[in-house]
Amino acid sequence: MLQECDRPIGVFDSGIGGLTVVQEITRLLPNEQIVYFGDTARVPYGTKSKESVIRFSRDNMNVLLRHNVKMVVVACNTSTSWALNILKREYAIPVIGVIEPGSRRAVAATRRKRIGVIATPSTVNSRKYEETILRMARGAKVFQKACPLFVPLVEEGWQEHRVTEAVAMEYLAAMKKNGVDTLILGCTHYPLLKTVLQKVMGRGVTLVDSAVETAHEVQNLLEKQKLMRQNQHPPKHQFLVSDEPEHFRVVAKRFLGHDLPHVQRVVF
Repeated sequence: MLQECDRPIGVFDSGIGGLTVVQEITRLLPNEQIVYFGDTARVPYGTKSKESVIRFSRDNMNVLLRHNVKMVVVACNTSTSWALNILKREYAIPVIGVIEPGSRRAVAATRRKRIGVIATPSTVNSRKYEETILRMARGAKVFQKACPLFVPLVEEGWQEHRVTEAVAMEYLAAMKKNGVDTLILGCTHYPLLKTVLQKVMGRGVTLVDSAVETAHEVQNLLEKQKLMRQNQHPPKHQFLVSDEPEHFRVVAKRFLGHDLPHVQRVVF
């Protein structure tokens, strides 16, 4: 039987974007083992109701618990917005999300307390980033913008396409006008757009990648609770989806830069 520390880290997302979080965790903690679940049958969450997102998030937790995970990362901004506190109350293992780590980094980075957040419509409507930032930095100005077209552009592989740049210029015009000096990429797909977003916003604006900050949060939690993996055998990651495993494999290569050996379809 596995020691608790040698059990895998569970990560879930509505689809494929959470692989940016997986990539950062494996870069920072190469000895840790990951079980990733993408709810590809019900993606996207960003346009769903609060009640649906909470129900889906519980389902995702239960899938990961069947794989004996020691903690869960909610690598979905929408699930973090609506379901994180509920999951923390209902499940015995540690559960962390992506909003607090990104907000903390943005507050540390901002020079003029003018912080922008780009995300899906549901994440923006939840106002969780705004609440979190204002709790950490009173007097800060938070400017939010829903950018629903960014996700399909990333999945199409158009990260640096002229169409993507044109869409970014349209979405970010108000951010530039409002003089934000820090921009949170509030969707796990958005780190793949860093080049075009930086170009549009200018070098003077700090981009905050929540995936990077979440990986550090995972490290801190594992160290604090003495859950760092001790097994020296190379980790074997698992990738699970609720639908279309082959499509997931194709798009995952754009995120990770390499093929996934096997993607398993699971049922709830």
